[in-house]
Amino acid sequence: MEAEKLLQDIFGIARRLDEIKIFHDVLPFNNTELQLMKVIVLAEEDGKHVISSDIARSLGITRSAVSQMVKKLEERQAVVRVAAENDKKSAYVMLAPAARAAYGQIKEYMNVFVQQILERVGCEEVRRFVDGMNNFIDIFNEVRKNFAPLTLRLPEPDGAAQ
Repeated sequence: MEAEKLLQDIFGIARRLDEIKIFHDVLPFNNTELQLMKVIVLAEEDGKHVISSDIARSLGITRSAVSQMVKKLEERQAVVRVAAENDKKSAYVMLAPAARAAYGQIKEYMNVFVQQILERVGCEEVRRFVDGMNNFIDIFNEVRKNFAPLTLRLPEPDGAAQ
């Protein structure tokens, strides 16, 4: 019975986590767009440029998804594609100057937000939460990997398959 209650609690937490839209109502970019921008900024800070496939690899998404996102961000004048010097078929994805400034403001905004959480909860408590959640997710995925898919045979609806 305890396992059933815990499973219900886990599903409730997963539902609540799924409902979280971090900063969706106050920022001009969604979470994935911000992660894309971060990949570009980090590369530029290292004196490098990135192409779509680099971004896809970093974010763990398809090149097609990156291309759609880059196109959308280009339309909003947040990124630009610049032809690579050594390969005219490739294009670097770079932040437009206004987007770079916006990214800096967003980063500062989020740092202040997190600082307020840390002041309320404490750094150690947040660290324990993060470590505990990562450990739980790792174990959950490991256990789940060892379970065979459940196949059920449902009865045919009345009148079907006669």
